[in-house]
Amino acid sequence: MKKILIVFLVMLGMLNCRCDAFQFTKDKAQTQTAVETDSTSQQARVLYAQNQIDEAFSLLKSKKEEERSAEDWLMLGNILQDKEKITEAVYMFNKAINTDPKYYKAHYNLGYIYLSQDKPNMALAEFKKAVKYKPDFSYGYYNIGCAYLKLKQYGSARYNFFKAMDLKANEPNVYYNLAYTFKMQNKEKQAKTYLDMYNKMMEQHEL
Repeated sequence: MKKILIVFLVMLGMLNCRCDAFQFTKDKAQTQTAVETDSTSQQARVLYAQNQIDEAFSLLKSKKEEERSAEDWLMLGNILQDKEKITEAVYMFNKAINTDPKYYKAHYNLGYIYLSQDKPNMALAEFKKAVKYKPDFSYGYYNIGCAYLKLKQYGSARYNFFKAMDLKANEPNVYYNLAYTFKMQNKEKQAKTYLDMYNKMMEQHEL
């Protein structure tokens, strides 16, 4: 036990900001929709979920632009982002937003790109729209906190990390970044508390 405590104390001195944004993945949340979609879109979603991204992309591109849904544009953007064609991905996410201005996933993914490009103000604007249209979106608040960290606005970062924690209590990176935030505010005791909690969660994940 003493050995573990020493490791925690050493880590406290080495804490760095961890602002890895969470991106929508190829799971059921990504591939299903509450509204009816045409067979082409449905088939593309199945292909995308099976990681057949080139086939999904070709299928969606075969649709006329005016017939594409916001989800179609989002998937095209995700595929282009997977291929590291970032400028084209941004275009697709903006097309999704133009199709449905309240589509929180498109705002979120656009913010994800801006954050990775070290454009925290632009990222912040998109993440705030994401939580505006989906108030229970924990990852949106988490990444608002990350954007504020990059801007060195630690009070606002801390507020949003706590908001994310209230909505999703089992995400380790929230605790890690809270530890970092408290450290940057010279609150070493609170920093160590959340770093300890982070390490305990990571230990449980490894079991």
